[in-house]
Amino acid sequence: MQLPQVNYLAVFVAAIVIFLLGGLCYSPVLFPKKCVALQVRTEEQGRSDAAMAHMPVMYLGAFIAGLIIAWAIAVLANSFVPRAPMPVSSWVLRGAKVGLFSWFGFVATTSFTNAIFSMKPKQLWLIDASYYLVAFLLAGAIIMGWTGSTAH
Repeated sequence: MQLPQVNYLAVFVAAIVIFLLGGLCYSPVLFPKKCVALQVRTEEQGRSDAAMAHMPVMYLGAFIAGLIIAWAIAVLANSFVPRAPMPVSSWVLRGAKVGLFSWFGFVATTSFTNAIFSMKPKQLWLIDASYYLVAFLLAGAIIMGWTGSTAH
């Protein structure tokens, strides 16, 4: 069995972007107060949980998950390599479409089903799903854009 051609540097960069985007989304800049409120927890409970958690292990786990997401998108993107030469911007758009397709087919559907049956607020699902939508769009665009920039 032949392994698919994957640009591992592009995958690594996409994983870093996914990780940093997650940090931004759940930082004080964007959604943490809303997420805490939707989880029916106080900020003190959240800080207490974070203090007791093994943050380096959690960050490493989040990065590894981002790496797996980026690698899977890169493998899937191999099925969408154009047969004719095209500009890098078209490769980027094609990558974003692969990311959108991946998010819609796998993340949105499974996470929404979980949200329905877990009785969690749909706003919480929307925040989490939106983060993954942007992450998948960016990962696809980075991976395919990088491929297109080296294809010429």
